[in-house]
Amino acid sequence: MAGANAIISIRDIARNGMLGAPILVMAMLAMLVVPLPPWLLDIFFTFNITLSLVVLLAGIYSRKPLDFAAFPTVLLIATLLRLALNIASTRVVLLDGHTGTDAAGQVIEAFGDFVVGGNYAVGLVVFAILVIINFVVVTKGAGRISEVSARFTLDAMPGKQMAIDADLNAGLIDQAEAKHRRAQVVREADFYGAMDGASKFVRGDAIAGILILFINIIGGIAIGLLQHSMDFGEAAHNYTLLTIGDGLVAQIPALVLSTAAALMVTRVSSDEDMGKQILTQLFDNPRTLGVTAGVIGILGLIPGMPNLVFLTLAGLSGYGAYQIALRKKAAVQKVT
Repeated sequence: MAGANAIISIRDIARNGMLGAPILVMAMLAMLVVPLPPWLLDIFFTFNITLSLVVLLAGIYSRKPLDFAAFPTVLLIATLLRLALNIASTRVVLLDGHTGTDAAGQVIEAFGDFVVGGNYAVGLVVFAILVIINFVVVTKGAGRISEVSARFTLDAMPGKQMAIDADLNAGLIDQAEAKHRRAQVVREADFYGAMDGASKFVRGDAIAGILILFINIIGGIAIGLLQHSMDFGEAAHNYTLLTIGDGLVAQIPALVLSTAAALMVTRVSSDEDMGKQILTQLFDNPRTLGVTAGVIGILGLIPGMPNLVFLTLAGLSGYGAYQIALRKKAAVQKVT
């Protein structure tokens, strides 16, 4: 009877998702100390890319930042998972990199051979561009927005609390609604404060990616030359491609998560998801597309320009402006 109750309780814990975080933490600890075979690295790298896409889409489809209040914690876990994967893959690359570019699994080999064409010079340039975009553009801007949002939110807390108390004293809301609004104000302040700190995780992850790249390349070439008696060209080819593949596999999810963080801190609370909100506000006025069609059409008439592409886009923009104007006119007539 006790064994059956234990099985039932374990089943309830698993069904409620309470085992997800401990299992993930144990997996990260295992990646730090236990050598992983290449096929298991493929699974974890694929899971890491999938997780980053899920987080990005969850941020896009949330209607307001507090709908995804767990985002700072998710960002921390995803960053630690990616760094643990970097350590696990580095171990495999340095131990078995002399055997070829498939030593660390098919995912790293695909990113090293297929994505950059097997040319490690091209791979270094692509990796540098990704790091610059992530570190200088996305992460720096998101970190600044997080800092300002946290400061303004904390400064506005007393005024919001006083407004809630005023509505309660005036009888506009009841005690339950006042309690709910106070909790929302506290959650909002906690969220933006956590996002201010979470942006530092992303920034540190970008710096760690640069350092890991150079350490792996230098260490791999040294191991290939000194321990496996490889030629310098062969050692540089194998270890550099493996390192670049590892770096690209890590940097692409990092860039996706940085974009998700930037989207979360630039969100404005609305009853619409981000995609619908952007489309509604961007194409609500037909003159926007109309003027764009005129400018693109004029550029398309200039000799030497890709005339077909410009004129096609001008025609599509003009048609879209016409349809928006018709829809707005029909809405006005329906109201009147």
